[in-house]
Amino acid sequence: MTRLSVEMLAADPVEPITSAGHARLGIAVLAGIAVIVLLITVFKLHAFLALTIGSLALGAFAGAPLDKAITSFSTGLGSTVAGVGVLIALGAILGRLLADSGGADQIVDTILAKAGGRAMPWAMVLIASVIGLPLFFEVGIVLLIPVVLMVARRGNYSLMRIGIPALAGLSVMHGLIPPHPGPLVAIDAVKADLGVTLALGVLVAVPTVIIAGPLFSKVAARWVDAPVPARMVPPRASEELERRPGFGATLATVLLPVVLMLSKALVDVVVDDPARMVQRVFDVIGSPLTALLAAVVAGIFTLGRPAGFGKERISGIVEKGLAPIAGILLIVGAGGGFKQTLIDCGVGRMVLDISEDWSIPALLLAWLIAVAIRLATGSATVATVSAAGLVAPLAAGMSTTHTALLVLAIGAGSLFLSHVNDAGFWLVKEYFGLSVGQNLKTWSVMECIISVVAGGLVLLLSLVL
Repeated sequence: MTRLSVEMLAADPVEPITSAGHARLGIAVLAGIAVIVLLITVFKLHAFLALTIGSLALGAFAGAPLDKAITSFSTGLGSTVAGVGVLIALGAILGRLLADSGGADQIVDTILAKAGGRAMPWAMVLIASVIGLPLFFEVGIVLLIPVVLMVARRGNYSLMRIGIPALAGLSVMHGLIPPHPGPLVAIDAVKADLGVTLALGVLVAVPTVIIAGPLFSKVAARWVDAPVPARMVPPRASEELERRPGFGATLATVLLPVVLMLSKALVDVVVDDPARMVQRVFDVIGSPLTALLAAVVAGIFTLGRPAGFGKERISGIVEKGLAPIAGILLIVGAGGGFKQTLIDCGVGRMVLDISEDWSIPALLLAWLIAVAIRLATGSATVATVSAAGLVAPLAAGMSTTHTALLVLAIGAGSLFLSHVNDAGFWLVKEYFGLSVGQNLKTWSVMECIISVVAGGLVLLLSLVL
């Protein structure tokens, strides 16, 4: 059995790998990622199958026994789904309640009624950021596109001036702020504190979304002057409802899990005594599971009932919310399996050695790895879970704040340069009626700005925290 195969059997290889081992392991990693990229981009295979096959290929290229590679993949898949699967499900239910009850439309209409003229791009970024908290990116786009198109047409605004801020708000939430799948998986992989990550994520997100949204939209509007595609204005969810929930109740429901999780982080800092009853109480109510579950239960009464939904309708909404996330859960789980295969092969140890030998800051290395995988696969989620697996050993010995910043560095890198291998690229192109070139000059550049600005802010925060 080769040295590498022995390391595959070890739960945590601690001895440095030789230069030859580094080379072979590096080739194995590149080959495994290349398999995933080819299967997704050339053969159009579902990301779940691509990640599964790529994980087994990685083990084979690394010279590990195939049965051990299968065990590593299965273990990683199971632990990842166990760690974040319920949270993703609860987030999906809350998002569906928000959309179907008309609560999202209520937030949109209330903010737009108080905005106008130069304030409109800022209103759009605020709407997208609030709505984007509990919604997956694709769902958020589908929900906000009618608003973007109607505002642009009725107010005679540039489509880019209104659309870019909305897209920036959604994208930043998707990449940096839990309970979105990518950040949750990264938090689980590097054992970061969710409350601290959430707080720092908001701190990074605010200036990032301002620069990539309202400010960049001025430039994007000069680069691309696209008309509003009338054929792409779909009906809004609340048009068929006789009534819908109030603005205050809807906003409180959306922000409830955020407030609970941030409260736990604040109490942990102030009290810092696990034996104290106050901290134990907030450890329970501020846990992601409790916080999201509380928001869903509250949403049934603050969103569903005011919209006139009975028990059967609410039950149907819950079922509709869960159905679309099956693929997401499988992709996230398979990404966790790939991560575990990387770790058990000794790749984490290799990354740790390289970062020490080359004196690359851990946060910059995490960002660069996430960028490379994002460019190759086109998936921000795949980039996040794979990069988290590669850099997880770097979190050992890090402070709580730096571990949270490691998660944010990965999330920032995972958003870099959306292009033709990203489903989001085509979604934006078709909804906005843009050419490929126009989409590259607007949406793709916006994603680069988000990634670079957020990554830079994370590095700056690491110097002062």
